Amino acid sequence: MKRTFLIITGLLVVVAILFTNASSDEIQGYQVGDYATDFNLKNVDDKMVSLSNYPSAKGFIVIFTCNTCPYAKAYEQRIIDLHKMYEPKGFPVIAINPNDPSQSAGDSMEEMKTRSSERNYPFPYLRDDVQDITAAYGATKTPHVFVLNKEASKKYKVEYIGAIDDSPREAADASEKYVESAVNALLSGKKPTVKEKRAIGCTIKWKDA
Repeated sequence: MKRTFLIITGLLVVVAILFTNASSDEIQGYQVGDYATDFNLKNVDDKMVSLSNYPSAKGFIVIFTCNTCPYAKAYEQRIIDLHKMYEPKGFPVIAINPNDPSQSAGDSMEEMKTRSSERNYPFPYLRDDVQDITAAYGATKTPHVFVLNKEASKKYKVEYIGAIDDSPREAADASEKYVESAVNALLSGKKPTVKEKRAIGCTIKWKDA
């Protein structure tokens, strides 16, 4: 009986080690403190947009989002409000749709144009057709936020990653507004107190391998 217990315990330890290693291998993309490279993606107005198009920006609120996810829809007005609040202060929102349209037809560029027009998006809404930018950032959900701070060297440092706030469904129920707190800290010359919060949303629809 004792021998059986030891064997089972040993197997559980091995499984736990393998799971930990697998999880570590799957963690990719930017971490807080990394520098994000610029991108050049097509906007709903058919123009290409890069971070370098904003020479006077102090930083960016980069949000991977989409048309179809219920969580993305629930956050839509809050994303609009974030841009209206922080674009004049130097932190505009840049929204990127990472979903493969063949997996999610409602996220095609044409559907993005319709959604952007209907909701009067005040920020760029870009398509990551190749999904290389999404992979580089390590975005896994919609919405998934990366707050970037532009340093004197003109490099874009990742200062916050994760959720917009602690209420994925109702804006009125939010008691902690992570993105607002992060950007307010950066505007005050400080570092965000909360640097990461797990993004809650739909999984990104990746292209078939």
